[in-house]
Amino acid sequence: MELDALILSRLQFAFVIAFHILFPAFTIGLAAFLAVCEGLWLWTKRDVFKRLYLHWIKIFALAFAMGVVSGVVMSYQFGTNWSVFSDKAGSVIGPLLGYEVLTAFFLEATFLGVMLFGWKRVGNTLHFIATCAVAIGTTISAFWILSANSWMQTPAGFATDPETGNFYATDWLAVIFNPSFPSRYVHMMLAAFITTAAVIMAAGAWQVLRRHSSEPTRWQIRMAAGTLAVLMPLQIWAGHWSGEVAHEHQPAKVAAIEGWWETREVQPTVLFALPDEENERNIAEIAVPATSPYLFSSDEPLQGLKAFAKEDRPPVWLVFWSFRIMVGAGLVMLALGLWGCVLWWRGRIDRAGLFHGLAVPGGALGFLSVITGWIVAEVGRQPYTVYGYLRTEDSVAPVSTGQVATSLLIFMVVYAIVFTAGTVYMARIATRGFEDDAPEPPEREHRPPGWSLGAVDDPAEVPHRPTEPRK
Repeated sequence: MELDALILSRLQFAFVIAFHILFPAFTIGLAAFLAVCEGLWLWTKRDVFKRLYLHWIKIFALAFAMGVVSGVVMSYQFGTNWSVFSDKAGSVIGPLLGYEVLTAFFLEATFLGVMLFGWKRVGNTLHFIATCAVAIGTTISAFWILSANSWMQTPAGFATDPETGNFYATDWLAVIFNPSFPSRYVHMMLAAFITTAAVIMAAGAWQVLRRHSSEPTRWQIRMAAGTLAVLMPLQIWAGHWSGEVAHEHQPAKVAAIEGWWETREVQPTVLFALPDEENERNIAEIAVPATSPYLFSSDEPLQGLKAFAKEDRPPVWLVFWSFRIMVGAGLVMLALGLWGCVLWWRGRIDRAGLFHGLAVPGGALGFLSVITGWIVAEVGRQPYTVYGYLRTEDSVAPVSTGQVATSLLIFMVVYAIVFTAGTVYMARIATRGFEDDAPEPPEREHRPPGWSLGAVDDPAEVPHRPTEPRK
């Protein structure tokens, strides 16, 4: 494979967005977790939820900042490496990204300061409203971003200029709520909550293993395990829903995911294989025959990759294995969630054991699922940026290979330093234990000088009483 400007531009965008997507996926779920903790504290008046909030809000602030920085860098590439795509699809994509700034980013920016610095400066109700506003803002941000990306997957509600070939919207509701948007939005939101739950459970498990367990630690493990046990089955359903939509609108992607080469009435479920794209076959295939009716409802034959021209197929190997890694990571998180709930029921979740040893590395599984799921969605869309209408090779800017290679190298060095340091620092905060948190200083009671009935808090407050000389 020749590393020309097109390949390097794709690699650069993939590298930047791979870093960026991790932070929004985490902050969306963490903002919801913080809102739940503060709400439980206001409702129950139990100090444990307040301690959880004050502990995890530090991590949220760092993750939110790094997500914003990486997102700005990513957006610049639309004008540098993908200017042709911006010119042709900007009339549709541009307003959707603009709505994200106007409705979500401004909402988050307005209330984020109150959320981070207003704990003792505003009332409890107003602070809770600010936390909820930030959490709502993150979901609105995901709404517009997923709408724009889903339109590139399943374009609808548009027409093209016959002279320039540029896209323009004819029905904005059809553009926003394009065929793949509902399923992909639900899938992504659940992925964010699950990713956050896995991280919180891993941090709590590490504290238990290090004998730093406390009441907040016990609560966060229980909350995380319950979240995984409840949401993972919903995520499996949402993933199946998204697969059915892709089967209808992107059959080549589904064929690559499933490893199907031949078109048949009934297809097998390929569990393991080594796709051989050159000879159009699978090597060492392990499959369950005649199971496609349980996955896809179709009256027509299920298309294999041979039904599409080679230049219209996505990279099979990458899509095929990314999907299986995503599913495998999800199943492990489901098992950890159910295991944690069983230990909770039996009263053994606070005792260090094998569960905690596996839950610690399990904290990375959510991020692994997000990255591999993004690969399935975006690489599976190839060779198009706007599926079926605008090819990726026709979307790249007229830049030289040297320019893209230089910027990619700079990105890799800077990201390796900045984001690695930030991630390590967040991990240290998350795993250090709640007993290491400095206690809040007690509010001092105001007393006029000289009114002390016992020990004096401050000698400077004692009024000077001149003494008479001893006779």
